[in-house]
Amino acid sequence: MKEKVRFLGMDVHAETISVAVAEADGEVRSFGTIANRAESIRKLIKKLGPVEQLRACYEAGPTGYVLYWQLSELGVDCAVIAPTLAPVKAGDRVKTDRRDAERLARSHRAGDLTAVWVPDAGCEALRDLVRGREAAKQDQLRARHRLSKFLLRQGQRPARGVKAWTVAYMSWVRQLRLAQPAQDAVRLDYLHEVEHMSERIKRLEEAIREAVQQAPPPMQAVVQRLQALRGIALISAVTIASEIGAVSRFPNARQLMSYSGTVPSENSSGKRTQRGGITKSGNAHLRRILGEAAWSYRRQPAVGPALRKRQEGVPEPIRQIAWRAQIRLSKRYARLAAAGKDQRKIVTAVGRELLGFVWAIGLRAEASVQQTIAA
Repeated sequence: MKEKVRFLGMDVHAETISVAVAEADGEVRSFGTIANRAESIRKLIKKLGPVEQLRACYEAGPTGYVLYWQLSELGVDCAVIAPTLAPVKAGDRVKTDRRDAERLARSHRAGDLTAVWVPDAGCEALRDLVRGREAAKQDQLRARHRLSKFLLRQGQRPARGVKAWTVAYMSWVRQLRLAQPAQDAVRLDYLHEVEHMSERIKRLEEAIREAVQQAPPPMQAVVQRLQALRGIALISAVTIASEIGAVSRFPNARQLMSYSGTVPSENSSGKRTQRGGITKSGNAHLRRILGEAAWSYRRQPAVGPALRKRQEGVPEPIRQIAWRAQIRLSKRYARLAAAGKDQRKIVTAVGRELLGFVWAIGLRAEASVQQTIAA
């Protein structure tokens, strides 16, 4: 019965969890602090009564979804809450773990909280792998900057026509010898770090390819078909698919755009309408990969050798969507550039529209797999 339902607010930290309980139509009280361990959570749920009458929630954070999976295994209905969308009183200047837990329990009972989508174990693993490769790329960029700036300070430059980080450039760095042994030791250390980063990225990219082959059929279909779009190769397609999850969970493309944080902010009142920059209140990893893909639409529509190879085996309706995307987004890019818009704003606008085509292709890919399974 509804009056027997108990709402749990949990303020989660690495070592502790502060718990508060809100009765269906009664008081909100603190239940104390427990250790963030599976056995302590199991004992807590046993004390609070039948799992069918419990509704737990906690804010998304660095502890991930471990607590969600633990509560789900115990049979507890759990929601992971978006912290930025949780209501907070403007005049409340006291913040403690106990008060945070009570606030969550009270808001959960009132239905004022917004839950985030929780990926399944396979999708989360693929997402972690993709984000690990992204971190490796950032580390590689820093390692390259250290080496190049060090050589610049020493007045060392490659021969004319040798581009940075090519095979010829790396051979020149390896053969280079500096006058001071201490500086030559620094060169070798920076060089080894750059080579280590390159090997690390290769290992992660190979692991991504293997993980895609073991992914569920709907995700494999989405990854394959997204590569029909210009500017989206394997790594980009896997990143988009893992960050979005199930494309069908978005009823329309506008909600997917909002999830990426690429929609304009707005502050309107009465007859006044004021729109600002993008909200950025969404998935930053998805927003970054869309920006990278959007740069390719500055060129005229065309299907080059690399894109043609990626489109092999892709159904004709998907290729038609990809071609319409090229025509529309290239015109959009050219029109905004002719109007004198900033390049970053152009890329953001094109990336937002690209998400609409991603949604259309992903939806069809998942539907085709479901039809195949049903048949």
